[in-house]
Amino acid sequence: MNLARRIAVTGAAAAAVATVIATGTAGSHGASATAPVADEQPGYAVEDYHYPQADRIEAEQGIVLKRGDGHITLATCGSRTGLLEVYTRVNQMVCFSVTGTSGYLSLEIQSVYGVKGAAGVDADLTLRAPDETVQEVTVPENSFEPVGESVDPSGRSHILVEIRTSA
Repeated sequence: MNLARRIAVTGAAAAAVATVIATGTAGSHGASATAPVADEQPGYAVEDYHYPQADRIEAEQGIVLKRGDGHITLATCGSRTGLLEVYTRVNQMVCFSVTGTSGYLSLEIQSVYGVKGAAGVDADLTLRAPDETVQEVTVPENSFEPVGESVDPSGRSHILVEIRTSA
């Protein structure tokens, strides 16, 4: 008998709570006093793959860094060994740190004529000539490859537009 009474009381209490929740009157002082929880929480972080501080880098160094996956990042040349080195007539040398087994970076570096591969990864480069002719080059790890104007029969200046790396 005691068990039956507990079940009845628990059922009645659950019904009362359900009614209060359904009508929204649980001790509220009107509908304006309640606010959705989502309005109080910060928004979601959505990765758009744009290169951080790209505007500042372009203004200071003339290098346009567009989008990437974070595995190829601009680095200070000579800061350590194993960097990907891009040789250019405008910036002399631009270096990138490569992490992970693969990476991607969309960019624009003017007047590129050579690239030295990074340690541990091969790099696939895409360059563009003034007439939109595309030059694709694979640079094995730790080796130098002439690219752009160095291998163009007309000696035209090329823009490096994409770097992809893989182990």
